[in-house]
Amino acid sequence: MIIFTLRRLLLLLITLFLLTFVGFSLSYFTPHAPLQGASLWNAWLFWFEGVLHWDFGVSSINGQLISEQLKEVFPATMELCILAFGFALVIGIPVGMLAGIMRNKWQDTLISALALLGFSIPVFWLALLLTLFFSLTLGWFPVSGRFDLLYEVKSVTGFALIDAWLSDSPWRHEMIVSAARHMVLPVLTLAVAPTTEVIRLMRISTSEVYDTNYVKAAATRGVSRRTILHRHVLHNALPPVIPRLGLQFSTMLTLAMITEMVFS
Repeated sequence: MIIFTLRRLLLLLITLFLLTFVGFSLSYFTPHAPLQGASLWNAWLFWFEGVLHWDFGVSSINGQLISEQLKEVFPATMELCILAFGFALVIGIPVGMLAGIMRNKWQDTLISALALLGFSIPVFWLALLLTLFFSLTLGWFPVSGRFDLLYEVKSVTGFALIDAWLSDSPWRHEMIVSAARHMVLPVLTLAVAPTTEVIRLMRISTSEVYDTNYVKAAATRGVSRRTILHRHVLHNALPPVIPRLGLQFSTMLTLAMITEMVFS
């Protein structure tokens, strides 16, 4: 166990080094990049030491500290990812279980086809379609922004819903509704890809658990189907899926950049 842990830690350090070094090299060789007077290795050491102290340097676009800009915009990204991740779990787990239980039946075929379709759609194209239909055609949701222009919400946490709830304005309820309406389309756009992956993982895990002997024995003893699904199938199908969910959350951070660009 100790050797396995040490190997994983060593692999983590090597991966971290390669990712940061290659990423820094891309900016180092751009024209007029800072630190070009130093060697690549020394420049990377200087940059990485700053990163460890939460100092990412100065933006070449507006001259402001990148760390200060992250404090302003990163909470909005995290709020979007948390809501989309929660949506993916709420929808993906039961739908994936249904597909696994109804394996090779029409329900499984339909769910698998929809999941494949959702996984194949590019995020920016889906965002444009949702905006065109629900915002421009039906007028149900706003096109962009976090609040309606009528409201001025003081930023406390950076999370739109929490800031609206903490506001002492007499229009607090309207602010919360406005923030929620602005969240619907970005959350749906960002949640599609992780939802399809959760469905796929739960389908595979559920179908494996559903064919085990202890599940068949419980059904033979006359245990209700609801009890079998809750106590035996869900409790044993979910643990293998949980470690892979972290990868989905990290993927959403990448997709969130595209989503936020479309919805401003």
